[in-house]
Formats: sequence, structure tokens, C-alpha cells
Amino acid sequence: MDAVHRFLLEDLDIRGALVQLGPSWAAMNSRRNYAAPVRELLGEMAAVTALIGSNLKTAGRLSFQLQGNGPVSMLVMDCNEQLHLRGMAKSELSADADANIARVGDLLGDGRLVLTLQPKTAQTPYQSVVPLVGDTLAAIFEHYLTQSEQQPARLWLAATADTACGLFLQKLPNADVLDPDGWNRIEQLAATVHRDELALPPATLLTRLFSAEIVRLFEPRQASWHCPRDEEKVRNMLLSLGREEVESMLADAEIIAIEDEICGHEYRFGAEIIDELFPPDGRILH
Repeated sequence: MDAVHRFLLEDLDIRGALVQLGPSWAAMNSRRNYAAPVRELLGEMAAVTALIGSNLKTAGRLSFQLQGNGPVSMLVMDCNEQLHLRGMAKSELSADADANIARVGDLLGDGRLVLTLQPKTAQTPYQSVVPLVGDTLAAIFEHYLTQSEQQPARLWLAATADTACGLFLQKLPNADVLDPDGWNRIEQLAATVHRDELALPPATLLTRLFSAEIVRLFEPRQASWHCPRDEEKVRNMLLSLGREEVESMLADAEIIAIEDEICGHEYRFGAEIIDELFPPDGRILH
């Protein structure tokens, strides 16, 4: 688990990947209390982000946002070139909401998909905004990948409280030359996969689906949830506000509570933070 397994159907010029997230996905949810449909959608998005993030050629961060006007207003998932994942959802749905809500349109309403790529070597990020085309997250990203890479792509996704998995296939330029029916045949075979099968060992699943094909399975890329606490960053943010503003915040609430939504951490500061950040002798602590 917690890896992207790439493979190639050598005689057909069709490539694919199997994404399986286990402990990393469970860790990402350990501080959350999402309704089941929200958790499932965020898990599927984690699998897709790991899949696309595994293609990053240079150091940087890839971020996907699903934004809408429905009961789920936002889903965010990002990763870097090391496949360090983090993500969150904003939702009005309570934890006991109807688990049968599955359509993206029912959850997000009218929405859009925003892709942001921030290379470490560039000051300005690349951003792309596309409408949501499809009734499922898999269909939305199939459309996005087909349009962006100009090659047919298929995607099957599944997420539970414990796992987030995805199977990806892409037709490469020479596929029709090698076998005019190859892509159609592989699509139909892959479409027989059951959601719970996506968590099977990669060799077992690929052999089960494509038993008559030659499949080359490459070394996996490891993925992980990576969202450590960063109190220094929060303290520097308070420092930038100035002593007067921080004193005003404490006068209103006695405790300053700052939530890092994407990581699920909470930072709490009492009156002592004033002298720690703004010492009486004028020294500034970092």
C-alpha cells in the first residue's frame, strides 16, 4: 500500500498505473469527521493526485481543487515530487449524512476543477481551470487527462475509510498499429474490475484482469501523507500582524486558536505569546 505501481501492456502500446493508498490515507483522515460521501470523494481525489503527481519531472507542488456551490464547497488535494500528500474538504454535510449520495453534481453543484503547478524553480505557478464534465470523479479526470494529453484515457476509482485506490489506462500513439482492437479489448477487461479488487496486490489484480496479455510491472513509487506541525510558520504570521493586532485578538477571545485546515492541526496561544513575540526590550524573536 501507499504506492503508485506503473505498468505497460508491451504488445499493445497501452500504459497504466495502479494507485493504492492505505496508512497514508487513514492518517489523512484521522483528525477528520467527514460524511461518508465526502470522505469517498476526497479519497478518490487523493488517488488521482498521487497518480498525476508521479509524473512530475522537476521539484515542485501539484494541487487540485474542486470548487462548487453545493453542500461540498471545496475539495483540495496536493502533493510534491516525492508524493507527499495532503488534503481537505469543506462541507456542510454532517457525519451521518446519507451514504448513498454518489454523484459529483449532487455534492458540488455547479463547479470547476482548478489545477495549479508550482515548480520550485519558477516564481509564477501554472494554473488551469476546467469545467466539471462527468457524473463521477473518475469521469471528470478522464476528460481532463484526455484533453490535456491528447490521448484516450480511462480511470476507475474507489475509496473507503481505510483505502483509496485507482486504476488508470492510457492509449499510446502506436496502439492501433500494433492491434486495432487492443484498446477496446483492454477497456472492456478493465471495466470488469470491482471496487474492492483495486486494493489487491498489483501483480494479482493485473494478472486477473489481463491474463492473456504481457504486462510489465515497474518498481513502485512510494507515497505518504506528509503534513507536520509548523508552529514557527504560525508564530511568524502572528508576528507580521504586529503587537497591537495580536493584543486585540487576545482581548476578544483570551486564547488565539488558529486551525490549519489542510493538515487538521490546531495552534493555540495564550497571553504569554505577546512577550514571546514582542519582548519588552524591543528584541524580536523568530
